[in-house]
Amino acid sequence: MSAPPIPDVCPELGLEVPVASIDQALRRLWDQDEARTNASLMNLVVYSEKSTALLENSAIIRNLTREHACRAILVEINRAESLPTLRAWVTAHCHLAHGMKSVCCEQIAFYLTGKVTGRFRNTVFAHLNSDLPLVFWWQGELSDILTERLVSVMDRLIIDSSAWADPAASFRRLEETAATNPELILQDHEWTRTWQFRVGMASLFDDPAAQRMLPDIDSLEITHHPANRNAALQLLAWLAVQAAWSDCADKNREFALESTTGRLIRVALHQDAAAPALSSLIIRAGEASAKLRQAAGATHVERTLDTPGYQISSHAPADPTSSEELVAMQLARGGRNSLFHKILPRFKDLLNQWTSSP
Repeated sequence: MSAPPIPDVCPELGLEVPVASIDQALRRLWDQDEARTNASLMNLVVYSEKSTALLENSAIIRNLTREHACRAILVEINRAESLPTLRAWVTAHCHLAHGMKSVCCEQIAFYLTGKVTGRFRNTVFAHLNSDLPLVFWWQGELSDILTERLVSVMDRLIIDSSAWADPAASFRRLEETAATNPELILQDHEWTRTWQFRVGMASLFDDPAAQRMLPDIDSLEITHHPANRNAALQLLAWLAVQAAWSDCADKNREFALESTTGRLIRVALHQDAAAPALSSLIIRAGEASAKLRQAAGATHVERTLDTPGYQISSHAPADPTSSEELVAMQLARGGRNSLFHKILPRFKDLLNQWTSSP
């Protein structure tokens, strides 16, 4: 059954206009109120094939534009409906600045049905602000809408690989599609979900007592929510790359890594459906351990270093959970996301190797 269409009257999306009249309608928005200032630092395209995505994403953009000025272009495609249609809306999200003037960001929303590959690309391209970078937030599974031509104009692509049924195949497809754009910056929500665990473990190993553990590390365990295995594997890839651990040569053993001194490091991943995306990371070296833990519903991550005769603990804020918060964090950091690109090959190898829980 096809998804229900957008209502005939939809004030949440603004004013419905013919596609050919979008620019004129946007100009009228600014002419209506001289106290409004149009602010934009980027084009932010949000694409989804999920029913009701336009309404949900419009609410997200309303909040995002408080801190991130942009021209937002929202797209929802109903591919179950064979009849080609195209509807468009324009609005502005305004926030009071210094108690005097509204700083506003433009939003254009498109709802398409039927065969849309060419129509989607041309429609979006025609309404980008050509002077601004393009940040493209792709929601859900990849589809044939993601073409080389589309990727070639992106500056930054935001994905959530936890939404993919076959992450290994999807990353291969993404790599092939993006081959013509080596400057593309890729950001995965799963990587962002590991932030406090990476910062926390790095801070623990700033301690000389933890540094003395390094040559003797013999095991590590990661506990994750079943939906967030990619976050766990990306965290594992980060540890392996930063510590220069290689894959264990003995394929008959349980999954393991090998340290630079040849020591075997046993690896275990555990699932917990009641836990957050990541709930624990434990690195052991004999009787010594470095632990990060986040309980279900907790707003903090607990860091603990425990060695014979010495123990310290501290807390850090938990990573965000909602898509809106994750995108806001990714936009706030900016940058080339070079560390993620550094660990990406190792993560892809782990995806192929780790077909089931050890």
